[in-house]
Amino acid sequence: MLPDQASVAIIGGGPCGLMLANELGRRGISAVLVDDKPSTAFNPQANATQARTMEHYRRLGFADEIRNLGLPNDFPTDIAYFTRFARHELARFSLPSAAEAKQRIHSLSGSWSAAELPHRVSQKYVEQVLRKHAQQLPGISIHYGWRMTAFADAGDKVVVDVEEIETGRKHRIEAAYMVGADGPRSMTREQLGFRYTGETGIKRDFMGGRMYAVYARAPAFYDVVPHARAWMNVCVNPERRAFMATVDGKGEFAFHTQLKEGEDENMLTADDARRMFQAGVGADIPVEVLSHGTWTAGHSLVSNGFQKGRVFLGGDAAHLFTPTGGLGYNTAVEDAVNLGWKLAAVIKGQAGPALLDSYQAERQPLAIRNTGYARGFADSLGLFKPAPEIEENSPAGEAARREAGEHMAAHGRAEFNIPGITFGGRYDGSPAIVSDGSMPPPDKANEYTATACPGGRPPHMWLDDVRSLYDAFGFEWTLLCMGADNEGQPFASAARDKGVELAVVHVPQARELYQADFALIRPDQIVAWRGDSCRDAAQIFETLLGARMRASSLTTQKTTA
Repeated sequence: MLPDQASVAIIGGGPCGLMLANELGRRGISAVLVDDKPSTAFNPQANATQARTMEHYRRLGFADEIRNLGLPNDFPTDIAYFTRFARHELARFSLPSAAEAKQRIHSLSGSWSAAELPHRVSQKYVEQVLRKHAQQLPGISIHYGWRMTAFADAGDKVVVDVEEIETGRKHRIEAAYMVGADGPRSMTREQLGFRYTGETGIKRDFMGGRMYAVYARAPAFYDVVPHARAWMNVCVNPERRAFMATVDGKGEFAFHTQLKEGEDENMLTADDARRMFQAGVGADIPVEVLSHGTWTAGHSLVSNGFQKGRVFLGGDAAHLFTPTGGLGYNTAVEDAVNLGWKLAAVIKGQAGPALLDSYQAERQPLAIRNTGYARGFADSLGLFKPAPEIEENSPAGEAARREAGEHMAAHGRAEFNIPGITFGGRYDGSPAIVSDGSMPPPDKANEYTATACPGGRPPHMWLDDVRSLYDAFGFEWTLLCMGADNEGQPFASAARDKGVELAVVHVPQARELYQADFALIRPDQIVAWRGDSCRDAAQIFETLLGARMRASSLTTQKTTA
């Protein structure tokens, strides 16, 4: 039963909307989510959950559940490049299986010191987990098969009209805020008067133009392919360029190829989709086409606004990627993480409405950054043109394969070893950050240097064989006390006055890593402030949260890590 009222109305039940429902529900904020699809995704869609996203799933308590989905635990997550999948292998970038990732994570340092490693799993599986956990939370109401037909910001609330797809039944919802996570054709964005800015219509030999997606079941693939198994398979030849993600490790695949001149997308059938798949394999194996359809590569777009009044944009409604680097879905999840705690703080009266202005200030530059990185990867992959003789069994063919292999090996390292992109996103200059005047390391895609410079991800360390520093953080605010005798009492008092939950964690072993006696960590696990004295705690919280509207109860936890 759809409620008549909620604190937040969420339009769109993809990763952004579902993650937002989890963030709000965990904080006791009521939300109603509607989506015009019958249910969560059927098609695989995104296929890479980056390490930072996995850290957020760990924070919510279901990272292991997601890591056990998709490929078998021992399935390699390599990225491999071929002329065709059953013919010549050109290059391979090896990555650990899910089981190996869980073993290795505790011994990694430097750029990959993290609570979680990436996981290769199709979005269709992730959405099911996000929905399951959101639906279990009090005050969260999720309704697929409903579409928004209109909304109006009335100044003190948002009025949302929705309609059930199957019956045409209409319903009105009143909410304090609305979030449009309603995809690239967002009605929310259009009605707010915002538009995408950036680059679109980019043409490339591959990954630039009309693409054809085939969700297929072909267990015989592993009978005809003589190479080691891989999660991502890319074929490089002049006739049929394609990339293909392994969905379940048993015979389901998400195959994507670029349409060629003369291939009319409106005339293509399941038989055509089957032939495209077989052309990529290089063998006429049996193929069951589960779904097929077109999409467009060549977008690097970001909305020119993320908020107007009580209405916000997130996910593909706010930014649209070409899916190289796997950055679109992960950026959408972090939109929800960023916005969720802020909406909750304002709705509870712990922060003034001005806190919500930091959402666009923080997330729009990150979207521009991430779409730029994805565009660079698409250029590297798609602008490379294989020589006509690359499939020949001749000296010229061998030379062409060697050239393509060298390029693809370098490309694979560049696109799939990206700790700098994953962990290095920052909110410098945000009103919800208190700068200490330090400068962060340069932003590099393939290199990450941990820093506690306010505005970025907290430096990570393992407290013992199984416990991450992040596991010691509270769900809301955390004060790390790293000096010998410092209790952080001024922050506890300031938090009590603000009505926010603060976990005080004594972790002296992190002093060298954080280069300060204290560090204040936001609910989205971003360093908000660091310093050697707590005397300005009240002013710091005032800066971070803005004027308090009303106070709520405080729970202060004191622990020793």
